[in-house]
Amino acid sequence: MLLLAVRETTTLDRLKHVVNSLCAPEYFVSLTVVLFAVALLWYRRWTKPAIAGTILLLFSIAYFGSAADPNFVKIITKPDNVPITMMIFLVGFFTWLALRLGAVNDERREKGEPLLEAGSDDKVLVWPDLVYTELICLVLCTVVLVVWAIVLKAPLEPRANPSAIPNPSKAPWYFLGLQELLVYFDPWIAGVLLPGLIIFGLMALPYIDKNPRGNGYYTFKERPFVITVYLFGFLIMWCVLIVVGTFLRGPNWNFFGPFEYWDPHRPVALLNINVSDVFWITLPSRYPKLCPWSPGLPTQAALGGIVPAYIVREAPGIALIGAYFLALPVLLAKTAFQKLYAQMGLARYVVFWLLLSWMFLVPIKMVLRWLFNLKYFLAITEWFFNI
Repeated sequence: MLLLAVRETTTLDRLKHVVNSLCAPEYFVSLTVVLFAVALLWYRRWTKPAIAGTILLLFSIAYFGSAADPNFVKIITKPDNVPITMMIFLVGFFTWLALRLGAVNDERREKGEPLLEAGSDDKVLVWPDLVYTELICLVLCTVVLVVWAIVLKAPLEPRANPSAIPNPSKAPWYFLGLQELLVYFDPWIAGVLLPGLIIFGLMALPYIDKNPRGNGYYTFKERPFVITVYLFGFLIMWCVLIVVGTFLRGPNWNFFGPFEYWDPHRPVALLNINVSDVFWITLPSRYPKLCPWSPGLPTQAALGGIVPAYIVREAPGIALIGAYFLALPVLLAKTAFQKLYAQMGLARYVVFWLLLSWMFLVPIKMVLRWLFNLKYFLAITEWFFNI
């Protein structure tokens, strides 16, 4: 029996080690993107109630069964993190519901049958129907909040003390996505530009995609591109970042596995580099024949002092950013996005690419930071202009 217990413990420890390894950010985010793509490709299959119910059951067993681990239970039982458990299941449920209704409507349309919403009359009277419904919801929400406040004590901390700083110091759970973005972007981008583009994008989306199909009924097949972009931005670029900030970010903002002890003394030595460092130092040092210039960042202005030194230093980054934001949309408009460009026109396509390019710049920078410790493409610190 003792040997059996040792074997079971060893197997369980190995399984935890595998999960901790897979939860390294480069693997975790990559796996979520792959699962996201698979879920949209086969949305008609897995959204069937039997398959979706089995997936929910297995996930629930794995999630709540992991509470047997002392390190994991500390994360999910923290009062700040309780809403995140609710978020995971609620977002998963409503995403499944929307895709399931869309799958049913797509199948009905292919068979020539009426849609689920056909002939339905959703009009109700404000009084008494709507007012009674709102009153009942108000009472139920009040009861839930009162019970929640009694059962889970508010995680209030003492007054700010510079000699006793919480480690890790995290924002409220709904801001963890923005806090995670601060690792990869300057504050003016992570805290101002990207949230502003999110709000602007939500307002501009109906004007960018004026396709009338899908209005008033669920579908995926008739508007796959826009729905995919929206779900990618919401699920991957927001919800997944909240999960990363909750479960994987520990002391000193280091990455830890969900079953790993948060050791505040674990050193993680990172040497972040910029594109200018790679171009002017790394490449000529490793490949002197291909890159004959002497290693070192330019410190003197070029062209007789007309061009500042930081422009010469950041010329590779300027070229990359220019190619990404200016040359790539032109190339895509003539190739992969040719049909899309013809439908949108120049003005709407420019707005569309502005939003899309910034959204995809986030995972690009995240992957490059995790794999190569790359910090900035463009680092003009003299003007606090870093991308």
